[in-house]
Amino acid sequence: MFEGIEFLHKEMFWLLLLLLPAVAWYIFKHKKQTAEIKISTIKGFKTSKSVWPVLRHLMFVLRLAALGLLIIALARPQTVDVSTKTKKTEGIDIMIAVDISASMLAKDLKPNRLEALKEVASDFVKQRPNDRIGIVEYAGESYTKTPLTSDKSIVLSAISDIKYTGIVEGGTAIGMGLATAVNRLKDSNAKSKVVILLTDGVNNTGEIDPTIATELALEFGIKVYGVGIGTNGMALSPVAIRQDGSFVYERVQVEIDDDLLTKIANDTGGKYFRATDNQSLSDIYDEINELETTEIEERKFYNYEEKFRPYAIAALCLIIFEFLLRHTVFRSFI
Repeated sequence: MFEGIEFLHKEMFWLLLLLLPAVAWYIFKHKKQTAEIKISTIKGFKTSKSVWPVLRHLMFVLRLAALGLLIIALARPQTVDVSTKTKKTEGIDIMIAVDISASMLAKDLKPNRLEALKEVASDFVKQRPNDRIGIVEYAGESYTKTPLTSDKSIVLSAISDIKYTGIVEGGTAIGMGLATAVNRLKDSNAKSKVVILLTDGVNNTGEIDPTIATELALEFGIKVYGVGIGTNGMALSPVAIRQDGSFVYERVQVEIDDDLLTKIANDTGGKYFRATDNQSLSDIYDEINELETTEIEERKFYNYEEKFRPYAIAALCLIIFEFLLRHTVFRSFI
C-alpha cells in the first residue's frame, strides 16, 4: 500500500493512538445508553433477530476510518524521484606494463605469479570507472596489447587474455616495457599520467636502458609505480620445457632488482612495492587506487510528488457517507 512512498511528517502517526481511547469511549457510552429490562422468562415473547442494531456501529467505524485517513494525509505521503547528474573532471590515464617472461609462472603466488596478477589487476580496473587504461606486455621485447581506452570491457578482456606463449623473445627488458608505456602516455592531456610497472626479475635484455626510459617518463610528467612480484628467497619456478610442452619446475633463487625499481619510482614521483604473496599484491593495488584518485562532481535532483490528496478525499467521502447514513437509513436509531 505504501510501497515507494515516504512520509515527511512521520510524527503525525502518533495521533493514531488517539483512536484507542475513542474506541473505549464508544463502548462505554454504548453500554450506558442501552436500555435494559429484567424479566424472569421470554417464553411468552416472539423473538426475531435483526442486523440493524449491529449495522448502526458502522457509522462509528466510518468515522474512525476517516480519522485514520486524515492522519495519514497529515503525515504528508510523497514519492521521491531522484535523478543524478555526474560531471567527470579530467581523469587519470594509466598504462599497466606486465612482465610475461617464463619466470612469471613461478608458483610462490597462487596459482602462479601471472594468474594472481591478472586477478588483482582486473579488480583494480573495475574500481577505476572514470579513467582510461591500457596494457603493455613485455619480456625480451615489448608491445602494446591494448592502447588507452575508457571501455573497461576491452581492458578486462585483454587482461584475461594475458598468458605466457614463448612467442615474445625471452628475458626481461624492463627498460623496453617502461618505454613502450611512456610512449602511449606522452601525448595524453590527462591531469595525471601513471605507469604501473610489474616485473619479477632484473633487466637483462632490451634495446632501451631503464635509466633512459625513466628520463623519458620524467620529461613527460609520467609517474611510475613499480611492483616487484615474488617471494623472498627460493621459489618453485619453470627451468625447462618437456617435449609435450609442459614445464619442469625446480626451486630457484628469486632475483628482483629492487634497487632499480625503487630508483625508477622515486625519480618519477611514484612508489615501489614488493608483493611476496597474493594478499600483499592485492594490498598494493588498493594503495595505488587510493593514491591516484579522480575527482567527480555529482549533483542529485529530487522531484517530490505529493500523495496526501487521495487520503484526504477518501476521508471526506467517508464522512459524507456516514452523514447520509445517519440522516437516512439509521435515522430511527439515533
